Amino acid sequence: VQLVESGGGLVQPGGSLRLSCAASGFTFSSYAMSWYRQVPGKERELVAFITNFGGRTNYADSVKGRFTISRDNAKNTVYLQMNNLKPEDTAVYYCQRGGTTSYWGQGTQVTVSS
Repeated sequence: VQLVESGGGLVQPGGSLRLSCAASGFTFSSYAMSWYRQVPGKERELVAFITNFGGRTNYADSVKGRFTISRDNAKNTVYLQMNNLKPEDTAVYYCQRGGTTSYWGQGTQVTVSS
């Protein structure tokens, strides 16, 4: 199993980024996927979740209305569209595969700063 995040970077407050997570080594369409984030000294927190065919999504209250999770099962990729970014969104963002055993990507840094 391999999960590779990309798309992070430095953005000004109010800006947008789209994160991608390319998955391999398993049947992507069989698993729910999630995005988490973590800042130093704090626990990793769930940001967004999507079921295996995208029929249901959930979001942390702090990102509702600003972030959108989606997936393309043909491309084995899950996305996180982040709009109206705030400084408090600064974190390392990880994608995660659910199931009996969790798998994580290496993370991608998102920094929101003027």
